[in-house]
Amino acid sequence: MSARTSILAGVLLLMVTGCSTLSSTADTVGGWVGLGSKPAVKPNELSEIKSSVTMTSAWQGTTSAMDRGVLIPSMDGDGVFAAGGKGEVTRFQVQNGHQDWKTETGKNLSAGAGVGGGLILAGGYKGELIALDSMTGQKRWESQLSSEIDGLPVVAGEIVVVRTGDGKIYGLSFADGTRKWLFTRQLPLLGLQISKGLALKDGVVYAGFAGGKLVAIDAKNGAQLWEASVATPRGATELERVADVAGKPAVDVKRVCAVAYQGRVACFDRANGTGIWNKDTSSDTGLAMDEQNVYVTDDKGAITAYDKESGRAIWRQDKLANRRVSAPLALGKFIAVGDFEGYVHLLSTEDGSFAGRAKTDGGAIRSAPVDIGPGIAVQTAKGTVAAFKLN
Repeated sequence: MSARTSILAGVLLLMVTGCSTLSSTADTVGGWVGLGSKPAVKPNELSEIKSSVTMTSAWQGTTSAMDRGVLIPSMDGDGVFAAGGKGEVTRFQVQNGHQDWKTETGKNLSAGAGVGGGLILAGGYKGELIALDSMTGQKRWESQLSSEIDGLPVVAGEIVVVRTGDGKIYGLSFADGTRKWLFTRQLPLLGLQISKGLALKDGVVYAGFAGGKLVAIDAKNGAQLWEASVATPRGATELERVADVAGKPAVDVKRVCAVAYQGRVACFDRANGTGIWNKDTSSDTGLAMDEQNVYVTDDKGAITAYDKESGRAIWRQDKLANRRVSAPLALGKFIAVGDFEGYVHLLSTEDGSFAGRAKTDGGAIRSAPVDIGPGIAVQTAKGTVAAFKLN
């Protein structure tokens, strides 16, 4: 049993009999107790690096601090949109961070901000999904779903697709939020408190689930197109059999790739779910993909690049061990990740060496940095939205 698994076992000992999931009973993510706390294992100290690119602060905006949710800024047009844990949704100008509007939803938010088609989408812990107008911030509609909103909602034409923490994926009307379809999966006894996002391409939604499954769903009607196994739960106890798909899948023209905790990173044919390759690894954050490689942040904080055609490991960067490193963002010549102290790190896609580093407000960066065109943006657990230019 790994150190992270041992910590999870300790949490289970404190759980009340009858509780069904880690995600609904403890702020625990892959061995972390409390999303804002320090790692259970001593993190690597950062060493000096020789920067080949300068990360300059472009602007900073402010939202309220996150609770246990994972709030992610999104770009649409010339705006960057961010949701705060206490319920506000804000539009910042991408060039200078000027605040165009801020809307108070009156909800404690667990997910957001999703964007698409002129809508800004944010979700709450009690299953509320709020749609705002991207230009004015005025509420278009609100829908009540079955459970906590999990991950960023996505817009597929006339359908808004959103998932909830009880294993459901909803297809809602873009116009008024009424339900068009519902996809349901039964969840295993235990699951991790990790964000499980949605990937959308060519009218197909790709979603990973607890238990190691990856599913392709027709966004128009919610029909399952295929199912594949990223990981197979194994072990003598329910805890050892936790094998949740982490983060959102990565998609290109040919393939869709996903990674699971206590499982594998695997790529599949988008057309039919046939496996292309897989490698053993464990991640509680997620992965990214570019034209050459698939990049995975593992549950010990190392980032590995795999050739996306063959699955061969190209390089591995382990000097951020135990720093609770975020999922990566593939950004041309660089990979960007954040860590628990609010540092943003740039790695070379060629060999994984450090290319640059910058610090935010010291709050944990729980999700992958976001490409905002002229640079990147991150949102910290303390509520800062920080944008950087790469020089």
